[in-house]
Amino acid sequence: MKKQVLISLFLVTSVASSYAQVSTPLPHREGQGESIPLTLQQIKDSALHNNIAIRNARLSIEAAQQQRKEAFTKYFPNVSGTGLWFNANKGMAQTTVNPSEMISPELGASLAQMLPAEALAALGNPISISMMKNGTIGSLMAVQPVFAGGQIINGNKLAKVGEDVSRLQLQLSENEVEKTAEQYFWQLASLQEKMNTINAVDTLLRDIYKDVDVAVRAGLAMRNDLLQVQLRQNDIQSQRLKLQNGITIVRLLLSQYCGLTNSQFTIDNSQFTIDNSQFTIDNSQLVAATDGVANHCQLSIVNCQLENLPEYQLLGKQVEAANLQKKLAVGQNLPSVAVGAGYNYHNLLDNNHTFGMIFATVSVPISDWWGGSHAIKRRKIEHQQAQEQLADNAELLKIRMQNAWNGVEESYQQLLLAQRSIEQAEENLRLNRDYYRAGTSKMSDLLEAQLLYQQSLDKHTDAFADYQNKLLEYKQATGQ
Repeated sequence: MKKQVLISLFLVTSVASSYAQVSTPLPHREGQGESIPLTLQQIKDSALHNNIAIRNARLSIEAAQQQRKEAFTKYFPNVSGTGLWFNANKGMAQTTVNPSEMISPELGASLAQMLPAEALAALGNPISISMMKNGTIGSLMAVQPVFAGGQIINGNKLAKVGEDVSRLQLQLSENEVEKTAEQYFWQLASLQEKMNTINAVDTLLRDIYKDVDVAVRAGLAMRNDLLQVQLRQNDIQSQRLKLQNGITIVRLLLSQYCGLTNSQFTIDNSQFTIDNSQFTIDNSQLVAATDGVANHCQLSIVNCQLENLPEYQLLGKQVEAANLQKKLAVGQNLPSVAVGAGYNYHNLLDNNHTFGMIFATVSVPISDWWGGSHAIKRRKIEHQQAQEQLADNAELLKIRMQNAWNGVEESYQQLLLAQRSIEQAEENLRLNRDYYRAGTSKMSDLLEAQLLYQQSLDKHTDAFADYQNKLLEYKQATGQ
């Protein structure tokens, strides 16, 4: 009988070992399609590797890294090249020149002696001049910002904050995926353990059936007792069918969540085997498991640093980002200074001409100050809001720590009570079976004792799974 009871207690010894397993790839049997039973750590590793939320969070980090690198390029000169070729229907520069207006009387007398009359007559007519009908222009410029109101420096800092935020969001996603995967794991472990309990109870009922059948044949018991046992066996078969369906659904959910290709996997129970000599579980195992957490973070949460929590760090990054946004708003309304150099080429006057130059620019926003002053005030308000949100949520995080610790303590006490209930239910079942054999108890009393025994096993299984989930919630709530 103790061996049957111990089937449901196998999970107790796994408190430490379930969190200390080494991450390994999901194993497969040589030459077989059936997968080897998976451990909790393998389930969590698979979820962290394959879950869509984690993949998206990692892609967000890569995008934030590229944005940070993009912001860093603003420290360097902005180099640009320009080329232009044109062909107009007429010259862009046109004018008319009258030579006679430019010739002085003395020069006219000299030309009259040197030039023939026809040439002198031509000098009296206006001459039309047209230039730049077509041409080519090219330039290469490099502009180096000298002062931009801190926009480049603060922009780089803001990009770095964005990358940090992406990493913290990945950590939160990992915590959530790990929590969900472990909840699925313990749900499946509970269902499988309840199936073990059903098998143990079915064996017990078959033994009772044999005893009653012998008693009925000998005329020592009524056939109605045998029918009651058969009805209870039918109920057990109904429970078995529901458990099988539940196990199938949870396997499918866990397989989809963790990206497993084989949904027919099982939980590795080999590490939970307990022999009969260990029927009385040493409670120090569980105490040590919880004390290991308690030593790091006492009930008062004094030793727990909020800075270790990704949620608190995210709030801090929001404050930092709001402060940088405020500085950027100020910088956009300050003068900007830049220096540059360029090399130019053109052939506008039908000859190739090149030249270099250096220059400096100063840009002063004037009318933008009207709207910019309001933008600065708005950023200051947003910064103040972020600071107040940080202070408020810090208190909520402390309350969450305390509540998580209370959950660990409560679930641990429930586990101890469930353990004691198994011992009491087993003894009650043994006594009622002896009483029935002695003819001093009814079959209904024996079956009631069997039902209480089965319920105590199931409650212990649920209590242990709940304890494991509460322990993980507490570790995540305290940033461990």
